[in-house]
Amino acid sequence: MNTETFSPPWWAKSPHIQTILPVLTKVARPALKRQRIELDDGDFIDLDWLRVPDPGQALVVLLHGLEGSADSHYIRRMLRHCQQHNLAAVVHHHRNCSGENNRLARSYHSGDTGDIAQVLRHLKNHYPQSSLLAVGYSLGGNVLTKYLGEQQQHSLIERAVVVSAPLQLAACAERLKSGFSRVYQSHLIRQLQQKVRDKLADKQLAGEMPVAPSQVEHLKTFHLFDDQVTAPLHGFDGVEDYYNKASGLPYLQHIKKPTLVLHAADDPFMNEAVIPSAPQLSQAVNYELHSRGGHVGFINGGTPLSPQYYLEPRIIQFLSSQ
Repeated sequence: MNTETFSPPWWAKSPHIQTILPVLTKVARPALKRQRIELDDGDFIDLDWLRVPDPGQALVVLLHGLEGSADSHYIRRMLRHCQQHNLAAVVHHHRNCSGENNRLARSYHSGDTGDIAQVLRHLKNHYPQSSLLAVGYSLGGNVLTKYLGEQQQHSLIERAVVVSAPLQLAACAERLKSGFSRVYQSHLIRQLQQKVRDKLADKQLAGEMPVAPSQVEHLKTFHLFDDQVTAPLHGFDGVEDYYNKASGLPYLQHIKKPTLVLHAADDPFMNEAVIPSAPQLSQAVNYELHSRGGHVGFINGGTPLSPQYYLEPRIIQFLSSQ
């Protein structure tokens, strides 16, 4: 495990301040150019480009978290830092997260590596001289971990950073049922419920949905939602099958490309079950566990009105190292 130091200021020691304040203090997002990738199954993925790489220049691929987008606070900040460092970068939107409903009944999930694999092949075909670097946040971090572990030495990503990933999905779903963490669950579940309602309102898709309109409002926990919607929509045999097969933790030991994994022990989305033991880490994985930091927070300075962060400088440092 790495001993890089992160220390929050006195006013940001609470995991909830670390988690919520960044949402409330978004930085301005750089101008982006959208590109649509048509997928093999007839659906699409939207990419938002900061800048395409110059010949031979590396390209940073950003994967957002659950119900995130290029507008998420952590993506905005990372894009700004990429811009300041003259780095080429692109945001991969999971299906149904780019502001337009996807075409199929299915959507995205924590273990869906097929879409990112297809996008990475597209990027490599168009920019063959560019190394692909990747940063995955929360759900996107779990997807990235699983992709790296599945592909091993064949990964198209040369270096990666995983931030606040729910690497043990069952444990995280359980954690979000209790205490103040229920507030985060409720906020995200409402967004997921609305997307299900949108598909149920589409006559072409309604018949493929695994729930009826009257059932949606009762799916108030991730465990229920994943059991009744996520699992059946994406070919899993119930919620436990989904959590077992989609969790990134078992894939850490198979990663062959240099990867930095960042966790905070006080993350309100998780518990100690997401923390890997030494035998679960391959030699390519640099694991940083900090006592504080919340969920995709890691505020290390500034003021409550203008916080500063550990994440972006650390990410760029790791991606730029050889």
